[in-house]
Amino acid sequence: MIIFISALAAIIPMSLYLIIIWRFDRYEREPFKLVLANYFWGALGAVALALIASFAVNSFASLLIKDKIQLEHFGSMAIAPVVEEITKGLFLLITMSSRKFDNILDGIVYGGAIGLGFGMTENFLYFVTYNSSLPNWIALMVIRSLFSGVMHCLSTASLGAFLGLAKFQSKIFKYITAFFGLFLAIGIHSIWNTTLSVDGIEYVGFVFLISSVFIFAIIFKVSLNRERKLILNELEEETEIGTIPKAHLQILSSSQRERKGWFDERNRKLYINAATTLAFRKIQARKSSGVSKTYYEQDIINFRKFITNLLTNSQSV
Repeated sequence: MIIFISALAAIIPMSLYLIIIWRFDRYEREPFKLVLANYFWGALGAVALALIASFAVNSFASLLIKDKIQLEHFGSMAIAPVVEEITKGLFLLITMSSRKFDNILDGIVYGGAIGLGFGMTENFLYFVTYNSSLPNWIALMVIRSLFSGVMHCLSTASLGAFLGLAKFQSKIFKYITAFFGLFLAIGIHSIWNTTLSVDGIEYVGFVFLISSVFIFAIIFKVSLNRERKLILNELEEETEIGTIPKAHLQILSSSQRERKGWFDERNRKLYINAATTLAFRKIQARKSSGVSKTYYEQDIINFRKFITNLLTNSQSV
């Protein structure tokens, strides 16, 4: 019974956070299957690798640190953050190679998904292990669902944001940006673990994490507004060459596009997705080179044709 309840307590909050993050990316929402793949990597692959790597590193550290308490603190404050953020980030590097991953907001969504998956499995293991009394179990469930799981989301989302920033940079700046993102992820993780490991400063960790959530909310909002402006700027050219009606420009680059009545409802979502993708393909084409640039340029032509046919065959309101 405790295993079933612990599973629900671990799965439900992290899954809700995942859906919220995914839906907040309203202008170029990522494919949910790819988001889920990152989530399950965090829940399964990253946890398995982290357990193996942590055991190996802790075994080596035990040869140098004989005091058991000091070893536990070192493992929590130094080993766990480094090992876990690296294992979580491995799949993020694979996702980064996808053409769906092209900006800071995408990195936050995919990185956050991995962190939430990792937090879900870690929470489940804690809930099953520490269930000596119901009040303690409830307190543990609340703290880990509201804070520890969120910390994993924030830390890996930080790495994802910097990978999104790095994707279209030159090679040397790409590596520098990516390593800084990993350093930041490890730092967030380490600060949280340290506040839980040192007696009397737990409140510092809660203040730190709450502040981090607010900072990320601001970053997310700013990135979302930036996406809206990019869509507006890119589609403005499309109105000039006749691909998109001028009356649709402001609608397609704002929340108004979600309301019914301004376009044939049978094709409204197709039109929104095609126009948004066209805008981002134009940005990607300018930032890319070689085969990728050729791919994006051909996609621009295809989406212009698709939109033209859609407008011809739809009844615009």
